[in-house]
Amino acid sequence: MGSSFPANVHVSAHPCLRAKLSQLRSHAASTRETKLLVHEITTILACEALGQTLTVTETGKDKTPLGVEYTTEGLAPSSLALVPILRSGLGMLDAVQSLLPDDIPVHHLGLFRERSTLQPVEYYNNLPFHRPDTFSKTDTTSAPNELAAHTAILVDPIIATGGTADAAIQLLREWGVKRILYLSVLGSEGGVRRAAQEWPEGVQVWVGAVDQACDERGMIVPGLGDIGDRLFKAVGK
Repeated sequence: MGSSFPANVHVSAHPCLRAKLSQLRSHAASTRETKLLVHEITTILACEALGQTLTVTETGKDKTPLGVEYTTEGLAPSSLALVPILRSGLGMLDAVQSLLPDDIPVHHLGLFRERSTLQPVEYYNNLPFHRPDTFSKTDTTSAPNELAAHTAILVDPIIATGGTADAAIQLLREWGVKRILYLSVLGSEGGVRRAAQEWPEGVQVWVGAVDQACDERGMIVPGLGDIGDRLFKAVGK
């Protein structure tokens, strides 16, 4: 199925990820098992995405315990930010952080789907924003945001209709990022296409697997159910 997607969509073919996703789909998976499986799937997916997207650069010199000098290396670009979409994106956070060699800022976006329209509603945004004083206060359209990361790693386990994905990508573009890596455990075919088409030159979508469609409630079928409820044992609330 992945071969028919645009070039900025990457569907994992990793056998371990596919087996773990099959376990995650089960209604019998406990909250503890769900959290662990999301963490493990995210680790595999992030290894693939970061390995294909980031590079290393020389950062200086250091010495080994034997006193031998060596050249140190770090990630390029150095300006990264990790952006989970609340609440279920928090389930992917630790896995990505554990792969990165340095601490990077974490900024949260709160978006939920209105029940009747399935349209995204923003309720929280802590992206730091600041424009330099040298720009006119009456003309802010050309003023860059000094606090925006070069690359945002956007994490959300599900891309269902793609509405939330669209809204998050738009918010990050307005913030001032140059590139977005969108990591998701599972997406619908239509939702993944919609996310990829929102900003084709700036977004790379990395997804563990793709199901064909969503039902009338906007839930992926067969899908994973409400992964936020499953992660936080909120089923029935």
